[in-house]
Amino acid sequence: MNTPAIEAIGLQKKYDNVTAVSGLDLRIERGEMFGLVGADGAGKTTTIRMLCTLVLPSAGEARVLGMDTVRDAARIKDKIGYVAEHFNLYPTLTVEENLTFFARLRNMPREMREGRIKELLQFCRLEPFRKRHAEHLSGGMQKKLALACSLIHEPKVVFLDEPTTGVDPISRRDFWRIIAGFLTRGITVLVSTPYLDEAERFNRIAFMHKGEVIACDTPQNIKAQFPGELLEIRTSQVNRVAAVLPQLPFVQTAQVFGDTVHVMVDRAEERRTEIDRLLKEHSISIVDLRRIAAGLEDVFITQLTGLEGKPNSWSGSENTVNFMAKEREQPESAVQVSELTRKFGDFTAVDRASFSVRPGEIFGLLGPNGSGKTTTIRMITGLLRPTEGSAFVLGDDMSVMADIVQSRIGYMSQKFSLFNDLTVEENIVFYGNLYSLPAALLRERKEWVLNMAGLRGKEKTMAKELAGGWKQRLALGCTIIHSPKVVFLDEPTSGVDPLSRRAFWELIQELSDRGTTTFITTHYMDEAEHCHRLGLMYQGRLIALGSPHQLKTELIKGELLEVTSSDYAQALTMLSADARYQQVSLFGSAIHVVVDEAHAASPQIKRLLESGGVGVHGVNRIPFSMEDVFISLMEAQEKSHSVLAVQKGD
Repeated sequence: MNTPAIEAIGLQKKYDNVTAVSGLDLRIERGEMFGLVGADGAGKTTTIRMLCTLVLPSAGEARVLGMDTVRDAARIKDKIGYVAEHFNLYPTLTVEENLTFFARLRNMPREMREGRIKELLQFCRLEPFRKRHAEHLSGGMQKKLALACSLIHEPKVVFLDEPTTGVDPISRRDFWRIIAGFLTRGITVLVSTPYLDEAERFNRIAFMHKGEVIACDTPQNIKAQFPGELLEIRTSQVNRVAAVLPQLPFVQTAQVFGDTVHVMVDRAEERRTEIDRLLKEHSISIVDLRRIAAGLEDVFITQLTGLEGKPNSWSGSENTVNFMAKEREQPESAVQVSELTRKFGDFTAVDRASFSVRPGEIFGLLGPNGSGKTTTIRMITGLLRPTEGSAFVLGDDMSVMADIVQSRIGYMSQKFSLFNDLTVEENIVFYGNLYSLPAALLRERKEWVLNMAGLRGKEKTMAKELAGGWKQRLALGCTIIHSPKVVFLDEPTSGVDPLSRRAFWELIQELSDRGTTTFITTHYMDEAEHCHRLGLMYQGRLIALGSPHQLKTELIKGELLEVTSSDYAQALTMLSADARYQQVSLFGSAIHVVVDEAHAASPQIKRLLESGGVGVHGVNRIPFSMEDVFISLMEAQEKSHSVLAVQKGD
C-alpha cells in the first residue's frame, strides 16, 4: 500500500486572468492528518475543491486513493467525505432525517443504514437531538451534523474546509475529539483552518501563499525555522507596549496575542533588561516578561508579514480625526439594557438580560453557539422586538425611536452583509446613499474606506471575489461610513486569517480612541482580551459580567498547569479519565489542567503520564486565559443543568 491517499502534481487553477492555485505539488500518506494554512485568498478552498472533484484543474493532475480526479471522479466521490465551509443541510428535516437522506443518497442498504446512523449519533453526541430540526440546532451542532452526514458511507479520505469557523471553544473541542477519532480508524484527513492552535495537532502542514505552497513540513520543523528568539510580555497595556517597543533597534516584530505581546529579538535573555527599562520609562507596568518557544501563529504572522507587509491601517490620517469626531455630547450610557427577554413560542432565547455599555467602550458578548448573543444584538438594534424588557441606545428607547436611532448606529451582521453582485466601489456608494451622505462627503468617505480596507486598486472587483479578510474590512467600512456613535459587530472576524484579524482589531481600537462605542460578539477568546468589559451568556442568561482581568481572577478557582508531552492525544485521554483533575482541555498540542495546588499536582501528572508510556516535556504553572475561564464557566453550567435535569426526572 505505497500509493498515497492524496497526490497532486503541478496542479493549477485559473479563473479568467486570476491564478488561484499555481503549480501545486502535494503528497499525503494514508492515515495522515494534513493541514492547509494561509491567508484569506491563498488558494486553500480551491485546492480542496479540485481534490474533491468539484472543480476541474486548468493544468496538472491529482489523484485520490490512486484514482485520477478528472477521469475517475465518480469513483472518488464514493470513497471520500467533504464538509465545505458553508455546508449544506436541510433545515426543515430533523437530525435523523438528514442522516437518512444522505444515507439513501449513497445507496446504503436499510440494514446497514440504521446501524450506521445510530453509531454516528453517538460518535458526534447528537443522540439527544435526533428529533430536532436542523434549523433549530446551534452552529456547533449543525457543523457536527454536517460532518456526520459526510461520514455516513464510511469514507477513506475526509476533506474539511474550515470545519470549526464560527464555532465556540466548547464545540471546537468536541469537534476535534471527533476528528481525532478518525485517525484511530485509519481515515486520512485534509483540513484547512484559520486557527493556528488547531494546526499544531496535524502530522504535517502546508503553508500556502497566493496559490503556492511555500513551506510543507511537520509543525515542529516549521516552528524551528522561526528566524529569531521570542519574549512574551504579559500586561494590561498591550497596545501601548506594541507601539513603544519598535523604538528599540533590536526588536524585529511586536505582535499582540490576547493579553500578551510577543516580541521577536536576536538574543532574548540579553534583551530582557533593555525592554524592561524602556517600558518603565514609559510608565508601563508588566506582570511577566519571559522567553517562550515560538508557536505556529508566531511563525505564520512573521512569514506573512514578510511576504505581504503590514496590513493597511487608518492611523495617522488627518481625515480620520475629522471623520470620527464627536458631533454632540453623548449620554452616560451608550447602551442600556434592562430585563431584556425574547421568546419564540415556548423557547426563551434571551432571559432577562440587564447591562450597560459606556460611551467609547469596547463591550464583548461571549457564549456558546445558540446562547442568545445574536438575538440580543438584534433586539438592541431594533431589528427584533423584545417580548419583555427594554433597550435604550444613545438615550433613546429602541421600541419607540428605532427608525431614528438606526441612522446613528452601525450594524455588521454575522453573515457577510454586503451585496456580492456589486463591486467594491458600488457597495460603498450604495451604503453612503443609504445613509443620505452628500455627494462631496460620500466621495471623501469612499476614499477613506478604500484606504482603510486595503482595497485601493480593487474598486471594480466584485464583492463575491474578495477573500474573507478583505470582505470583512470592506463590510466594516460600509458599516461606519456614516460616522455612527455606536457600532454593533456580530462575529466580524469569523474565519479570517490571524494577520487580517489583528489589522481588524487595530481598527476597532482606533474607533474606541475616537469615542465610538463598539458592541461585539466573538468566538476568538484572544480577541475577548481586547474588550474593556465582557458579558458571558449561557442558554439566554447573562451569567458573568466584568473586565477580562476580573473574570480571570475572580470567577475561576484553583491553579492552571500546562502539560506538553510526546503524545497529546494519549495524554488527554489519561488525564481526562483521572478523577483528581476536574477540567482538562486541549490547547494546541498542549493540555491545560486545573488543579487545587500546582506544586503538588505537577509531579503527580508527570508520574501518571510516564506510567502510561507518554513522555513528558514539561508541566508548568501558567496564568488563566479567557478561554480557560470560558470553558470552566460553560462546563460548570452544563453540570448544573445536568443535575437539575436528573432531579426533575428529565
